[in-house]
Amino acid sequence: MVNQRPKTLTNVQKKPLRTRVSTEEYRLLQRLRERKPAQNPPKPPATLGDRFSDIVADTVGSWRFILIQSALLILWIILNVTAYIKHWDPYPFILLNLMLSFQAAYTAPIIMMSQNRQATIDRQDAKYDYEVNKKAELEIELLHDKMNLLREDEIVEIMRLLKVHQEQLQLIEGKLSEIFARLIDN
Repeated sequence: MVNQRPKTLTNVQKKPLRTRVSTEEYRLLQRLRERKPAQNPPKPPATLGDRFSDIVADTVGSWRFILIQSALLILWIILNVTAYIKHWDPYPFILLNLMLSFQAAYTAPIIMMSQNRQATIDRQDAKYDYEVNKKAELEIELLHDKMNLLREDEIVEIMRLLKVHQEQLQLIEGKLSEIFARLIDN
């Protein structure tokens, strides 16, 4: 009974853990580390037309524009209905409708250009965010692998120390058995 050892202590071998990061993922991580996506966000250059369409979209899409345009329309209608000034656009307000149609005809495509540009920027930002997230995911997986390897080393060392202690206990147990045997013989 003294010479029996648990199989778990005698069969301690260090088996390397298999990493969860594939070689292609590791290459991707190396490329992302070189590019540093978190420190170098993309900045698309804006042309004159891009800046103009953004200004128009910002202006037309504001309460200030709506209030000013509403005030001008009301003033136009009041001046033409009351005839304080010569009627330049009588009641059906055909000239006013023509001006508003021109405004809508030119404003809508300019706003669409601004929205298209913003959609392109959003797609680039999404791609950028994906790269940053992918890099973070791969870095975390590598850290998990390193922690697992460290834990494995610690477990092997603990098992080795347990084996040494078990052998020492068996020696002590053997010596105690000899001492008890001598005492019984005497």
